[in-house]
Amino acid sequence: MPRKAFVSGTFDLLHSGHVAFLTEAASHGDLYVSVGNDECVFRLKGRYPVNPQDERKYLLDSLRCVRECRISRGTGLLDFVDELRDVKPDVFVVNEDGAHESKAQLCREMGIEYLVLRRLPHGGLPARSTTALRDACTIPFRIDLAGGWLDQPFVSCHHPGPVLTISIEPTHAFNNRSGMASSTRNKAIELWRTALPQGNKEQVAKVLFSYENPPGTKEVAGSQDSIGIVFPGVNRLDYPRGNYWPEKITSIGDEDILSFIEQHLWFINLSPRGHDFDVLADRVIIEEKAKALADASLGVWDALLHGDLFRFGRHFRESFEAQIAMFPHMVNSAIQQIISEYAGQAEGWKISGAGGGGYLVLVSEKPVRNAVQVRIRRKSV
Repeated sequence: MPRKAFVSGTFDLLHSGHVAFLTEAASHGDLYVSVGNDECVFRLKGRYPVNPQDERKYLLDSLRCVRECRISRGTGLLDFVDELRDVKPDVFVVNEDGAHESKAQLCREMGIEYLVLRRLPHGGLPARSTTALRDACTIPFRIDLAGGWLDQPFVSCHHPGPVLTISIEPTHAFNNRSGMASSTRNKAIELWRTALPQGNKEQVAKVLFSYENPPGTKEVAGSQDSIGIVFPGVNRLDYPRGNYWPEKITSIGDEDILSFIEQHLWFINLSPRGHDFDVLADRVIIEEKAKALADASLGVWDALLHGDLFRFGRHFRESFEAQIAMFPHMVNSAIQQIISEYAGQAEGWKISGAGGGGYLVLVSEKPVRNAVQVRIRRKSV
């Protein structure tokens, strides 16, 4: 009996990158594709695909490298489980953007080989992604590197301190509700379509912050989101006691420091946090805990300035632990289990999205399996 290979995905606006991936996947066996149904795509990405599910299935079935395409019957990141059980493949193939620990675990349970491919274009052709084809949007995402929550007055009123952010080029289609400031980025897209405007960066960030938080907003988004998107490089935002806006913004564009961060940060894809999740429940915010968060953030900043990987990882982890000490619902047992699986190969770790959503972010000197890396935005606005 011939080997069977299995892939899943949205495959919207079919392009050369898709074909290159599918062709390589087909080299590992007769290729079966599970294409995400429209409702599942909407729940995961916050928008419906341009091409409806039946059209996407038709296009995939038309490719000579595809043995059979099916529309997934499930929901969530593992929407393809029923199809996987029906096909019973020998190997499940994913690209590096789609690698996810839950997929790897499912394959281990079912005795299926799990293979992660790099996203490489066919020889001589440009790299393609559906996100880039859809709108060619250059508006960045942002990472809360350390100190997050100190941009909220109900935290900083107990102790002032810095929040460290990084502006990230949109080279990956980061999930909504994943801790990458996707909600703020969506507001920026409403304002400016595909690119940040020219002008004073702090003024641009204030416009975005005000647009996202109009008068009467019940839960005001932290200003680190808008600042982290607008300011390139890595940024230190020093928040005084009880204020939404930092008293000082310090930006670093030094190539050695930015390259150091890029080389040692690794992202493991997790599931988005639920809409009904309340990270603020059962919080315990006191001066001692807020000071621990501020001290850890200062430690990360100093480690970056000195290129000290061990201290970077240690303080990175301490910042996360200080967040959890105040907001215990930032993690759950499933996330703790995933962290324990990677802790031995990393100097530090945190979750990008509260409540176990988003990405497990690792500080590691060596490559991490099933992980992707990001590109820090250099250019100014």
